Amino acid sequence: MEKKKDSIRYAMAELLDIPKDLVLDLPKVTIIGRDELYIENHRGIIEYSLTRLRVNLSRGFLEVEGNNLEIKALMADEMKVTGEVLGIKYID
Repeated sequence: MEKKKDSIRYAMAELLDIPKDLVLDLPKVTIIGRDELYIENHRGIIEYSLTRLRVNLSRGFLEVEGNNLEIKALMADEMKVTGEVLGIKYID
């Protein structure tokens, strides 16, 4: 049932030219170089250390690996992370 709703939302977003991250509640990740990372549409922090950050998403989670990771700003559905980003994994 959920997949059917998602396919309808996806079709509406395509038809109306609306950003999919808004309609489908998808995460939006913006990387600036290796030093800055913005994550939008998150559902909270699962794990946080200087070398790993795991963020809950509407489906699955996002894992960021790096050195000296620091959450500089944290709001209800977005965050800014600084530090040396070595890798990012999206896991369902």
